[in-house]
Amino acid sequence: MGFTVKQAEKLIREGKPGAFADGDGLYLKVGATGSASWQYRYQIDGKRRMMGLGSCSAVGLAEARDKAADARKLVKQGIDPLAAKEAEQTAAKAMSTTFRALAAEYIADHRAGWRNAKHAQQWENTLAQYAHPKIGDKPIAEIDTEDVLGVLKPIWTAKPETASRLRNRIELVIDAGRAKGLSAAPNPAAWRGHLDKLLPKRTKASKGHHAAMDYRDLPAFYRRLTDERDSTSATALQITILTACRTSEVLLAAWGEFDLDARLLTIPGERMKAGRPHRVPLSEEVLKLLQGIKGEGYVFPGARTGRPLSNMAMTQVLRRLGHPDLTVHGFRSTFRDWCAEETHYPNIVAEQALAHTVGSAVEAAYRRGDLLDKRRALMADWATYCTSKPASNVVPIRSITAA
Repeated sequence: MGFTVKQAEKLIREGKPGAFADGDGLYLKVGATGSASWQYRYQIDGKRRMMGLGSCSAVGLAEARDKAADARKLVKQGIDPLAAKEAEQTAAKAMSTTFRALAAEYIADHRAGWRNAKHAQQWENTLAQYAHPKIGDKPIAEIDTEDVLGVLKPIWTAKPETASRLRNRIELVIDAGRAKGLSAAPNPAAWRGHLDKLLPKRTKASKGHHAAMDYRDLPAFYRRLTDERDSTSATALQITILTACRTSEVLLAAWGEFDLDARLLTIPGERMKAGRPHRVPLSEEVLKLLQGIKGEGYVFPGARTGRPLSNMAMTQVLRRLGHPDLTVHGFRSTFRDWCAEETHYPNIVAEQALAHTVGSAVEAAYRRGDLLDKRRALMADWATYCTSKPASNVVPIRSITAA
Protein backbone atom coordinates (compact mmCIF):
# COMPACT_ATOMS: atom_id res chain seq x y z
CA MET A 1 0.00 0.00 0.00
CA GLY A 2 1.32 3.41 -0.97
CA PHE A 3 4.97 4.25 -1.14
CA THR A 4 7.88 3.45 1.12
CA VAL A 5 9.74 5.87 3.34
CA LYS A 6 12.57 6.02 0.78
CA GLN A 7 10.14 6.73 -2.04
CA ALA A 8 8.58 9.56 -0.01
CA GLU A 9 12.01 10.99 0.77
CA LYS A 10 12.92 10.85 -2.91
CA LEU A 11 9.77 12.73 -3.92
CA ILE A 12 10.53 15.37 -1.32
CA ARG A 13 14.16 15.64 -2.36
CA GLU A 14 13.36 15.96 -6.07
CA GLY A 15 10.87 18.75 -5.31
CA LYS A 16 8.73 18.12 -8.36
CA PRO A 17 5.38 19.92 -7.84
CA GLY A 18 2.35 17.69 -7.54
CA ALA A 19 0.11 15.64 -5.20
CA PHE A 20 1.26 12.03 -4.79
CA ALA A 21 -1.27 9.51 -3.45
CA ASP A 22 -0.29 7.14 -0.65
CA GLY A 23 -3.76 5.63 -0.53
CA ASP A 24 -7.05 5.98 1.43
CA GLY A 25 -7.07 9.76 0.91
CA LEU A 26 -3.52 10.50 2.13
CA TYR A 27 -1.39 12.64 -0.19
CA LEU A 28 2.14 13.98 -0.19
CA LYS A 29 1.81 17.49 -1.62
CA VAL A 30 4.90 19.17 -3.12
CA GLY A 31 4.50 22.88 -3.82
CA ALA A 32 5.96 25.01 -6.59
CA THR A 33 8.74 26.17 -4.25
CA GLY A 34 9.62 22.60 -3.29
CA SER A 35 7.92 22.68 0.13
CA ALA A 36 6.32 19.36 1.04
CA SER A 37 3.40 18.55 3.34
CA TRP A 38 0.84 15.84 4.08
CA GLN A 39 -2.81 16.16 3.18
CA TYR A 40 -5.89 14.08 3.87
CA ARG A 41 -8.60 14.41 1.23
CA TYR A 42 -12.13 13.23 1.97
CA GLN A 43 -15.79 13.75 1.12
CA ILE A 44 -18.58 14.43 3.64
CA ASP A 45 -22.18 15.49 3.04
CA GLY A 46 -21.42 15.50 -0.67
CA LYS A 47 -18.58 18.05 -0.29
CA ARG A 48 -14.91 17.40 -1.02
CA ARG A 49 -12.55 18.71 1.64
CA MET A 50 -8.82 18.75 2.28
CA MET A 51 -7.19 18.65 5.70
CA GLY A 52 -3.55 19.54 6.29
CA LEU A 53 -1.66 17.06 8.47
CA GLY A 54 1.63 18.92 8.81
CA SER A 55 4.89 19.63 7.06
CA CYS A 56 6.96 16.66 5.93
CA SER A 57 9.92 18.13 7.82
CA ALA A 58 7.99 17.70 11.09
CA VAL A 59 5.70 14.74 10.35
CA GLY A 60 6.99 11.43 9.01
CA LEU A 61 5.14 8.96 6.80
CA ALA A 62 4.02 6.70 9.68
CA GLU A 63 2.65 9.62 11.71
CA ALA A 64 0.90 11.05 8.65
CA ARG A 65 -0.80 7.67 8.09
CA ASP A 66 -1.91 7.58 11.75
CA LYS A 67 -3.36 11.08 11.51
CA ALA A 68 -5.17 10.20 8.29
CA ALA A 69 -6.56 7.03 9.91
CA ASP A 70 -7.93 9.06 12.86
CA ALA A 71 -9.59 11.53 10.48
CA ARG A 72 -10.98 8.64 8.40
CA LYS A 73 -12.68 7.18 11.48
CA LEU A 74 -14.45 10.49 12.11
CA VAL A 75 -15.66 10.65 8.52
CA LYS A 76 -17.14 7.14 8.84
CA GLN A 77 -19.03 8.42 11.91
CA GLY A 78 -20.41 11.35 9.91
CA ILE A 79 -18.14 13.85 11.66
CA ASP A 80 -16.20 16.40 9.66
CA PRO A 81 -12.60 16.14 10.95
CA LEU A 82 -11.87 19.77 10.02
CA ALA A 83 -14.90 21.01 12.01
CA ALA A 84 -13.89 18.78 14.91
CA LYS A 85 -10.35 20.22 14.80
CA GLU A 86 -11.66 23.79 14.77
CA ALA A 87 -13.97 23.04 17.72
CA GLU A 88 -11.04 21.56 19.61
CA GLN A 89 -8.90 24.62 18.91
CA THR A 90 -11.72 26.96 19.97
CA ALA A 91 -12.17 25.01 23.21
CA ALA A 92 -8.44 25.22 23.89
CA LYS A 93 -8.47 28.96 23.21
CA ALA A 94 -11.50 29.38 25.46
CA MET A 95 -9.65 27.71 28.32
CA SER A 96 -6.56 29.85 27.82
CA THR A 97 -8.31 33.22 27.29
CA THR A 98 -9.00 34.82 30.66
CA PHE A 99 -11.62 37.45 31.46
CA ARG A 100 -8.79 39.93 32.06
CA ALA A 101 -7.31 39.34 28.60
CA LEU A 102 -10.71 39.45 26.92
CA ALA A 103 -11.57 42.72 28.71
CA ALA A 104 -8.32 44.28 27.48
CA GLU A 105 -9.19 43.20 23.92
CA TYR A 106 -12.70 44.63 24.25
CA ILE A 107 -11.44 48.00 25.46
CA ALA A 108 -8.81 48.16 22.71
CA ASP A 109 -11.38 47.28 20.03
CA HIS A 110 -13.94 49.86 21.21
CA ARG A 111 -11.71 52.68 22.44
CA ALA A 112 -11.84 54.60 19.14
CA GLY A 113 -15.64 54.66 19.19
CA TRP A 114 -15.98 55.97 22.73
CA ARG A 115 -16.59 59.66 23.35
CA ASN A 116 -13.41 60.41 25.28
CA ALA A 117 -10.36 58.89 26.94
CA LYS A 118 -12.01 59.14 30.35
CA HIS A 119 -14.59 56.52 29.35
CA ALA A 120 -11.89 53.98 28.55
CA GLN A 121 -10.11 54.83 31.79
CA GLN A 122 -13.33 54.25 33.75
CA TRP A 123 -13.70 50.85 32.11
CA GLU A 124 -10.15 49.91 33.01
CA ASN A 125 -10.40 51.23 36.57
CA THR A 126 -13.70 49.59 37.53
CA LEU A 127 -12.73 46.21 36.08
CA ALA A 128 -9.27 46.34 37.66
CA GLN A 129 -10.62 47.33 41.07
CA TYR A 130 -13.67 45.08 41.36
CA ALA A 131 -13.77 42.36 38.68
CA HIS A 132 -10.20 41.25 37.98
CA PRO A 133 -9.32 40.32 41.59
CA LYS A 134 -12.17 37.77 41.56
CA ILE A 135 -12.72 36.66 37.95
CA GLY A 136 -9.82 38.19 36.04
CA ASP A 137 -7.87 34.94 35.74
CA LYS A 138 -10.84 32.71 34.91
CA PRO A 139 -11.76 31.68 31.35
CA ILE A 140 -15.18 33.16 30.56
CA ALA A 141 -16.59 29.68 29.92
CA GLU A 142 -15.97 28.95 33.61
CA ILE A 143 -17.49 32.17 34.97
CA ASP A 144 -20.90 31.45 36.45
CA THR A 145 -23.64 33.41 38.19
CA GLU A 146 -22.10 32.94 41.63
CA ASP A 147 -18.83 34.44 40.36
CA VAL A 148 -20.63 37.52 39.04
CA LEU A 149 -22.64 37.90 42.26
CA GLY A 150 -19.38 37.65 44.19
CA VAL A 151 -18.14 40.70 42.29
CA LEU A 152 -21.34 42.74 42.52
CA LYS A 153 -22.87 42.04 45.93
CA PRO A 154 -20.20 43.81 48.03
CA ILE A 155 -20.91 47.12 46.26
CA TRP A 156 -24.47 46.70 44.97
CA THR A 157 -26.10 48.82 47.67
CA ALA A 158 -23.07 50.82 48.82
CA LYS A 159 -22.08 51.99 45.34
CA PRO A 160 -25.16 51.39 43.17
CA GLU A 161 -24.09 53.51 40.20
CA THR A 162 -20.64 51.91 40.04
CA ALA A 163 -22.10 48.43 40.53
CA SER A 164 -24.66 48.91 37.76
CA ARG A 165 -22.02 50.07 35.30
CA LEU A 166 -19.68 47.28 36.36
CA ARG A 167 -22.35 44.63 35.76
CA ASN A 168 -23.01 46.03 32.29
CA ARG A 169 -19.30 46.01 31.47
CA ILE A 170 -18.88 42.42 32.62
CA GLU A 171 -21.89 41.44 30.50
CA LEU A 172 -20.45 43.16 27.40
CA VAL A 173 -17.04 41.52 27.80
CA ILE A 174 -18.58 38.06 28.20
CA ASP A 175 -20.91 38.68 25.24
CA ALA A 176 -17.86 39.54 23.14
CA GLY A 177 -16.29 36.25 24.17
CA ARG A 178 -19.47 34.37 23.30
CA ALA A 179 -19.49 36.04 19.88
CA LYS A 180 -15.94 34.74 19.39
CA GLY A 181 -17.08 31.23 20.25
CA LEU A 182 -15.27 31.13 23.60
CA SER A 183 -18.42 30.18 25.48
CA ALA A 184 -21.77 28.71 24.52
CA ALA A 185 -23.35 29.18 27.97
CA PRO A 186 -25.91 31.93 28.71
CA ASN A 187 -24.32 35.16 29.91
CA PRO A 188 -24.12 35.00 33.74
CA ALA A 189 -24.01 38.81 33.98
CA ALA A 190 -27.25 39.38 32.04
CA TRP A 191 -29.73 41.53 33.96
CA ARG A 192 -33.16 40.98 32.42
CA GLY A 193 -34.55 37.57 33.28
CA HIS A 194 -31.49 36.62 35.29
CA LEU A 195 -29.71 38.91 37.79
CA ASP A 196 -32.85 41.02 38.16
CA LYS A 197 -34.28 38.00 39.99
CA LEU A 198 -31.29 37.82 42.35
CA LEU A 199 -30.41 41.45 43.10
CA PRO A 200 -32.63 44.35 44.19
CA LYS A 201 -33.37 46.92 41.55
CA ARG A 202 -31.04 49.87 41.77
CA THR A 203 -33.89 52.24 42.57
CA LYS A 204 -34.72 50.11 45.62
CA ALA A 205 -31.15 49.65 46.75
CA SER A 206 -30.48 53.39 46.50
CA LYS A 207 -31.99 56.38 44.80
CA GLY A 208 -28.75 56.61 42.85
CA HIS A 209 -28.34 60.25 43.91
CA HIS A 210 -25.28 62.07 45.14
CA ALA A 211 -25.18 63.13 48.78
CA ALA A 212 -24.95 66.91 48.91
CA MET A 213 -24.49 69.69 51.44
CA ASP A 214 -27.35 72.00 52.34
CA TYR A 215 -26.58 75.33 50.68
CA ARG A 216 -27.05 77.16 54.00
CA ASP A 217 -24.02 75.32 55.36
CA LEU A 218 -21.77 76.08 52.42
CA PRO A 219 -20.23 79.42 53.52
CA ALA A 220 -18.99 77.83 56.78
CA PHE A 221 -17.64 74.83 54.91
CA TYR A 222 -15.97 77.01 52.25
CA ARG A 223 -14.22 78.98 54.99
CA ARG A 224 -12.80 75.73 56.40
CA LEU A 225 -11.77 74.73 52.89
CA THR A 226 -9.89 78.02 52.52
CA ASP A 227 -7.76 77.02 55.50
CA GLU A 228 -6.63 74.02 53.43
CA ARG A 229 -5.14 76.27 50.75
CA ASP A 230 -1.78 74.52 50.85
CA SER A 231 -3.57 71.49 49.45
CA THR A 232 -3.87 71.26 45.67
CA SER A 233 -6.87 68.97 46.17
CA ALA A 234 -8.61 71.57 48.33
CA THR A 235 -8.03 74.27 45.71
CA ALA A 236 -9.44 71.95 43.05
CA LEU A 237 -12.51 71.43 45.23
CA GLN A 238 -12.90 75.19 45.72
CA ILE A 239 -12.85 75.79 41.96
CA THR A 240 -15.23 72.86 41.40
CA ILE A 241 -17.70 74.41 43.84
CA LEU A 242 -17.34 77.94 42.47
CA THR A 243 -17.79 76.88 38.82
CA ALA A 244 -20.48 74.22 39.51
CA CYS A 245 -18.55 71.95 37.14
CA ARG A 246 -18.35 68.18 37.20
CA THR A 247 -15.31 66.58 38.81
CA SER A 248 -13.71 65.47 35.53
CA GLU A 249 -14.31 68.86 33.93
CA VAL A 250 -12.07 70.43 36.57
CA LEU A 251 -9.45 67.71 37.05
CA LEU A 252 -8.85 67.28 33.30
CA ALA A 253 -8.77 71.04 32.65
CA ALA A 254 -5.58 72.27 30.94
CA TRP A 255 -4.21 75.79 30.99
CA GLY A 256 -4.81 76.08 27.26
CA GLU A 257 -8.56 75.96 27.90
CA PHE A 258 -8.45 79.14 30.02
CA ASP A 259 -8.60 82.73 28.81
CA LEU A 260 -7.91 84.65 32.01
CA ASP A 261 -8.20 88.03 30.29
CA ALA A 262 -11.70 87.15 29.09
CA ARG A 263 -12.36 85.42 32.44
CA LEU A 264 -13.47 82.28 30.64
CA LEU A 265 -12.90 78.53 30.67
CA THR A 266 -13.93 76.70 27.49
CA ILE A 267 -14.31 72.95 27.98
CA PRO A 268 -14.09 71.05 24.67
CA GLY A 269 -17.01 68.88 23.60
CA GLU A 270 -15.14 65.60 23.98
CA ARG A 271 -14.87 66.24 27.72
CA MET A 272 -18.52 67.20 28.18
CA LYS A 273 -21.33 64.80 29.02
CA ALA A 274 -23.55 66.25 26.27
CA GLY A 275 -20.67 66.21 23.77
CA ARG A 276 -20.80 69.97 23.14
CA PRO A 277 -18.27 72.66 24.14
CA HIS A 278 -19.20 74.50 27.32
CA ARG A 279 -18.11 78.01 28.29
CA VAL A 280 -17.70 78.65 32.01
CA PRO A 281 -17.55 82.27 33.21
CA LEU A 282 -14.91 82.74 35.92
CA SER A 283 -15.64 84.82 39.00
CA GLU A 284 -13.02 86.99 40.67
CA GLU A 285 -12.63 84.35 43.38
CA VAL A 286 -11.80 81.69 40.77
CA LEU A 287 -9.31 83.99 39.05
CA LYS A 288 -7.61 84.63 42.37
CA LEU A 289 -7.25 80.90 42.99
CA LEU A 290 -5.92 80.28 39.48
CA GLN A 291 -3.32 83.02 39.79
CA GLY A 292 -1.92 81.25 42.82
CA ILE A 293 -1.32 77.97 40.97
CA LYS A 294 -0.67 78.96 37.36
CA GLY A 295 1.66 76.61 35.48
CA GLU A 296 1.63 74.43 32.34
CA GLY A 297 -0.26 71.35 31.18
CA TYR A 298 -2.97 70.24 33.58
CA VAL A 299 -4.14 72.89 36.03
CA PHE A 300 -4.17 70.20 38.71
CA PRO A 301 -1.32 67.77 37.90
CA GLY A 302 -1.15 64.46 39.72
CA ALA A 303 1.75 62.71 41.38
CA ARG A 304 2.57 60.89 38.13
CA THR A 305 4.12 62.98 35.37
CA GLY A 306 1.69 63.83 32.60
CA ARG A 307 -1.35 62.72 34.60
CA PRO A 308 -4.03 64.86 36.28
CA LEU A 309 -4.97 64.76 39.94
CA SER A 310 -6.74 61.55 40.98
CA ASN A 311 -10.54 61.35 40.96
CA MET A 312 -10.38 60.53 44.67
CA ALA A 313 -8.33 63.58 45.62
CA MET A 314 -11.25 65.91 46.32
CA THR A 315 -13.22 63.12 48.00
CA GLN A 316 -10.30 62.69 50.38
CA VAL A 317 -10.54 66.39 51.27
CA LEU A 318 -14.20 65.90 52.19
CA ARG A 319 -13.28 62.95 54.39
CA ARG A 320 -10.42 64.86 55.99
CA LEU A 321 -12.83 67.65 56.89
CA GLY A 322 -15.25 65.17 58.44
CA HIS A 323 -17.77 64.67 55.63
CA PRO A 324 -17.36 61.09 54.35
CA ASP A 325 -21.09 61.02 53.52
CA LEU A 326 -20.86 63.85 50.97
CA THR A 327 -19.84 63.68 47.31
CA VAL A 328 -18.04 66.23 45.18
CA HIS A 329 -20.73 65.95 42.49
CA GLY A 330 -23.31 66.85 45.13
CA PHE A 331 -22.10 70.46 45.23
CA ARG A 332 -23.77 70.92 41.84
CA SER A 333 -27.06 70.22 43.60
CA THR A 334 -26.09 72.59 46.40
CA PHE A 335 -25.59 75.28 43.76
CA ARG A 336 -28.90 74.43 42.07
CA ASP A 337 -30.84 74.58 45.33
CA TRP A 338 -29.28 77.95 46.17
CA CYS A 339 -30.32 79.27 42.75
CA ALA A 340 -33.91 78.17 43.31
CA GLU A 341 -34.24 79.24 46.93
CA GLU A 342 -32.18 82.42 47.15
CA THR A 343 -32.09 84.03 43.69
CA HIS A 344 -34.44 85.26 40.98
CA TYR A 345 -32.41 83.92 38.07
CA PRO A 346 -34.57 82.02 35.55
CA ASN A 347 -34.41 78.24 35.61
CA ILE A 348 -32.82 78.18 32.15
CA VAL A 349 -29.85 80.23 33.36
CA ALA A 350 -29.13 77.85 36.26
CA GLU A 351 -29.50 74.81 34.01
CA GLN A 352 -27.14 76.30 31.43
CA ALA A 353 -24.62 76.95 34.21
CA LEU A 354 -24.74 73.22 34.99
CA ALA A 355 -24.36 72.37 31.27
CA HIS A 356 -27.67 70.52 31.36
CA THR A 357 -29.60 69.87 28.18
CA VAL A 358 -32.80 71.88 28.53
CA GLY A 359 -35.99 71.62 26.52
CA SER A 360 -36.71 69.89 23.23
CA ALA A 361 -34.51 69.71 20.16
CA VAL A 362 -36.74 72.36 18.57
CA GLU A 363 -36.18 74.74 21.49
CA ALA A 364 -32.43 74.11 21.31
CA ALA A 365 -32.43 74.90 17.59
CA TYR A 366 -34.01 78.30 18.18
CA ARG A 367 -31.98 79.08 21.30
CA ARG A 368 -28.47 79.15 19.87
CA GLY A 369 -26.85 81.28 22.59
CA ASP A 370 -25.54 80.01 25.91
CA LEU A 371 -26.67 82.96 28.07
CA LEU A 372 -23.05 83.71 28.94
CA ASP A 373 -23.59 87.24 30.26
CA LYS A 374 -26.46 86.17 32.50
CA ARG A 375 -24.47 83.18 33.71
CA ARG A 376 -21.50 85.43 34.43
CA ALA A 377 -23.66 87.48 36.80
CA LEU A 378 -25.05 84.30 38.38
CA MET A 379 -21.61 82.81 39.03
CA ALA A 380 -20.36 86.10 40.50
CA ASP A 381 -23.30 86.08 42.95
CA TRP A 382 -22.61 82.41 43.75
CA ALA A 383 -18.96 83.17 44.53
CA THR A 384 -20.03 86.05 46.75
CA TYR A 385 -22.37 83.71 48.61
CA CYS A 386 -19.76 80.94 48.99
CA THR A 387 -17.20 83.36 50.44
CA SER A 388 -19.67 85.22 52.66
CA LYS A 389 -19.39 85.16 56.43
CA PRO A 390 -21.47 82.34 58.01
CA ALA A 391 -24.57 83.45 59.86
CA SER A 392 -23.18 82.22 63.19
CA ASN A 393 -20.09 80.56 64.58
CA VAL A 394 -21.97 77.30 65.18
CA VAL A 395 -23.51 75.93 62.04
CA PRO A 396 -24.89 72.38 61.86
CA ILE A 397 -24.03 70.49 58.70
CA ARG A 398 -27.18 69.29 56.99
CA SER A 399 -27.14 66.78 54.16
CA ILE A 400 -29.62 66.68 51.31
CA THR A 401 -29.94 64.33 48.38
CA ALA A 402 -28.79 65.58 45.00
CA ALA A 403 -30.22 64.44 41.72
